[in-house]
Amino acid sequence: MKKISEEITARVALAFEKAGYDKDLAKVKVSDRPDLCEYQCNGAMAGAKVYRKAPIMIAEDVVAILTGDSMFSQVEAVKPGFINLTLHPDFVARYMNEMKSDQKLGVEKSKSPKKVMIDYGGPNVAKPLHVGHLRSAIIGESIKRILRFMGHKVIGDIHLGDWGYQMGLIITELQKRQPELPYFQEEFEGEYPETPPFTIGELEEIYPTASAYAKEHEEYREEALRATYLLQNGHRGYRAIWRHIMAVSVADLKKNYKNLNVEFDLWKGEADVQPYIPDMVQRLKEEGYAHLDKGALVVDVKEEADTKEIPPCMILKSDGAALYDTTDLATLVEREEKIRPDEVIYVVDKRQELHFVQVFRCAKKTGIVRPEVELKFLGFGTMNGKDGKPFKTREGGVMRLERLLSEIEEEMHQKIKENREVSQEEAGKIARIVGLAAIKYGDLSNQASKDYVFDVDRFTSFEGNTGPYILYTIVRIKSILNKYVTSENQNAEPIILPPVSPIEKELMLTAGKFNEVIETACEEAAPHKICAFIYDLANVFNRFYHETKILSESDEARKASYIALLGITRGVLEVCIDLLGFEAPDRM
Repeated sequence: MKKISEEITARVALAFEKAGYDKDLAKVKVSDRPDLCEYQCNGAMAGAKVYRKAPIMIAEDVVAILTGDSMFSQVEAVKPGFINLTLHPDFVARYMNEMKSDQKLGVEKSKSPKKVMIDYGGPNVAKPLHVGHLRSAIIGESIKRILRFMGHKVIGDIHLGDWGYQMGLIITELQKRQPELPYFQEEFEGEYPETPPFTIGELEEIYPTASAYAKEHEEYREEALRATYLLQNGHRGYRAIWRHIMAVSVADLKKNYKNLNVEFDLWKGEADVQPYIPDMVQRLKEEGYAHLDKGALVVDVKEEADTKEIPPCMILKSDGAALYDTTDLATLVEREEKIRPDEVIYVVDKRQELHFVQVFRCAKKTGIVRPEVELKFLGFGTMNGKDGKPFKTREGGVMRLERLLSEIEEEMHQKIKENREVSQEEAGKIARIVGLAAIKYGDLSNQASKDYVFDVDRFTSFEGNTGPYILYTIVRIKSILNKYVTSENQNAEPIILPPVSPIEKELMLTAGKFNEVIETACEEAAPHKICAFIYDLANVFNRFYHETKILSESDEARKASYIALLGITRGVLEVCIDLLGFEAPDRM
């Protein structure tokens, strides 16, 4: 289904052509002055130099042809050369009825579907998720859903940190506490226990304890580094402990991500790509891409056009150890071998941009990925507290994700209990749904690359540009539709009639932008554009609701038309919030 702007542009382009002008001048956009018209074309200004005519003369020529066109109720040439367009109510109603009958509400799938990998999540195992993991999960999940909605095949990978120094720290601390465990007995040849020697709570306490101790005791640090080396080189007991760490951590991570309504198709980590590293390193050496620099193995990635220094991509440290550059490149090797994506999107902290510039250039230069593979860095800003600094607990520590979700849920629970009489069980269920919407919408309504202030009071408000406000609007529409369905005068297949009031027409035109907004959000990987759209749509609907007698309308055909329009509005809002990663309750 064509976008409204495309239909208008096609009609205006034909008029430009008939008037003797280039049809490419007929670019149409939403009016900057909605008090004067709904759409505008500024092409006459651009054509003035080419045709050596005053722009108003070109505009008048085009308007003369458009006048009387059934698409428009008003067409006007305004100095210095604007073409103002107001759509005919009949056209708007026709468009709404087409949208209503379309399964995807007017959104066309991509004509060139791609296989896209999204690398998001990135937590380290054995550590609790904290607010620093929130943005990657929320933004990545939304982009995944948007791309899938547009017809692309999308694979989401959590990319766990599961192979580094933190593993050596945990092994060392565990041996210090429980040296009798069979994992530390070199002579032990039997089967290791199936039950882990720690719970998730104990594991999350072990790591920070070990990390803090290692910073103060060099001998302990050396032990941890040695344990890391032995693990990575196949020590039987340490590998068994590692498998326990992975099992316990991943089970907890899955639970926490489920609470965020975030899902990953792949639960891979750095450990999965270790087998690819030796061959990759060998090839980079043999083919002359890698060379030694102060003992380290590097690949030069600087380009002539660079205006700032881009350091080489380090493949191995001087001691032969791999680092993030190595594992990220090896991950691309594995993805090329097993998945062959057309595009890989990395949803990570924007402060990592230099690292990914190095990795992307190295991958392209050395042929790790095919030339046509698009590697995208989607860097997000910091989630800050009201003081402008990274969000912390009231005590000043890093806030665990579980605690944040719990606090938001409790805040919503109190507000729901204050607003209406509901059972404790129902209030809890609604609070979970609305609390998640508050967090996700509060994050996604900001452009991903920008820092933003996480304001609990504002995000949980039922007024203003917030998730709860959007959900309240959807619940209001559901309530009206339910009342209509239970009435005796319902029409099974209502037709949307031409609008009879400015606010009704505005609601139709706003809902009609759905396909354009989704296509743009997909192309630009920009969930914030969906947020801006549904906030506008919710505002317009609520004005329509207050200015229009919907269920008390005496004309049954008109009432049925209102109901059909509400059905489209609800459908658009519900698809949008699903793309943002949350849902609406039945009542609030």
